[in-house]
Amino acid sequence: MNALNLHFFIDMSKKGMAPIEQFPATPCLMFSKLPNFEERAKIRFILGADIYFKRGEDEHVARLIKHWRAKLSPELNGADQTDFEQLDNEYLKDLSSDAPVIRMVNHLMDRALDLNASDIHFEPEEKYLQVRCRVDGVMVKIENLPASVQPSVSSRVKLMARLDIGEKRLPQDGRIQYQMGNRSLDMRVSTLPGVHGESIVLRILDRGDVHVSLEQLGMPFDVLKPYSQIIQQPHGLVLVTGPTGSGKTTSLYSTLEKINTGTQKTITVEDPVEYLLEGITQTHVNSKIGLDFAAGLRSIVRQDPDIIMVGEIRDHETAEIAIESALTGHLVFSTLHTNDAASAITRLQDMGIDTYLISSSVIAVMAQRLVRKVCENCAESIQLSQEESELLEITQEDSIKMRRGKGCERCGNTGYRGRVGLYELLLISDEIRHVIGGGGDANLIRKQAIAEGLRTLRQDALEKLYQGVTTPEEIVRVTRAT
Repeated sequence: MNALNLHFFIDMSKKGMAPIEQFPATPCLMFSKLPNFEERAKIRFILGADIYFKRGEDEHVARLIKHWRAKLSPELNGADQTDFEQLDNEYLKDLSSDAPVIRMVNHLMDRALDLNASDIHFEPEEKYLQVRCRVDGVMVKIENLPASVQPSVSSRVKLMARLDIGEKRLPQDGRIQYQMGNRSLDMRVSTLPGVHGESIVLRILDRGDVHVSLEQLGMPFDVLKPYSQIIQQPHGLVLVTGPTGSGKTTSLYSTLEKINTGTQKTITVEDPVEYLLEGITQTHVNSKIGLDFAAGLRSIVRQDPDIIMVGEIRDHETAEIAIESALTGHLVFSTLHTNDAASAITRLQDMGIDTYLISSSVIAVMAQRLVRKVCENCAESIQLSQEESELLEITQEDSIKMRRGKGCERCGNTGYRGRVGLYELLLISDEIRHVIGGGGDANLIRKQAIAEGLRTLRQDALEKLYQGVTTPEEIVRVTRAT
């Protein structure tokens, strides 16, 4: 219902302009959308009168509100837009606390969690509120709700996240602690104003999902073995690269758990701390009070650490401190957003880091992606077409063992269930240090690494394709041809 109509009516009675007793025997309220039976009962109770409800066109209602606000504003003893917004906020709080709204939001969250979603998206459109979730990296629609429930659903989520429900013009960030059975979930909430209302995204963090060993991530042996040796080094900078949602944080947490033997001091600075690791000191950045990655990293160095993990290198200052820490006897782990391993070097150069510092501090860069796995419950053997084989640059004979999922109830008819990592490990050899020191770009670094045995992301993907782990469509979606 259009809460503003009701609140304008109530406000006039509160200001003494038109007491309830002065209204006609059967006063009339006009709405662009008529309230339901329960809402009508509430209105009659609040006004203490038998109200007649009438529906009007949106433009007509808006015109009437504008007209009477302008006409009555001199008589409202200083009342302004803030008075109406405050009343509207109170109404939204009441509406979002109604049992049906609570049940609706909880139901949508539970459905997304049943699908093992990583994110829940509330996306307002002109005629409906679309609810989608991200499952195994791909968006899946849960439900389309009537557009009329958007304000109440938005207010409910914002109340759960302790956000300002009255602020609809600016983005907001919050957090929800959600209990589903025995699972304790942490949801990061982000709101963004849009044309048809606020878009709300919930990132789901399940603290029980972090305990994954390096061996379970899907690293091929020729990546796992050298990487396991690299992370035992006493000092140096190890970078993990990839786009958002590629599993970088999981890889770093698995790495820290593997080397956390209790004989060394490990400290992290993250945005935010996604999972709690026993025996490791973790701190989260708070830009509102000046605690960014650079400030946190400066403080960490004074805490006598052996191992440092920085959630992400975003600027020159953070990169500079991370490299200095690596050069002064610390083993430092961090992430960058780059398409491949070689591009991480040029990204540091773009941040203003001298090439001699990069070549002296960086000891390895691991690029990664996540691809969906074929559902084992409905998998079937396939033969690629000539066009598909040419696209992947493989022979049709190589495609005999490949599989696709037909789709079943267990995988939500997608043919996929779960994900596995693709990895590309760049070890900084003396030859590659020479290329970096000479100002070589990503292509030169990559060419030298391949000559030394680097297996690219596409090659790792093809190997998993031959094993029947994933599909040609996933390979094309996630990796580029080399």
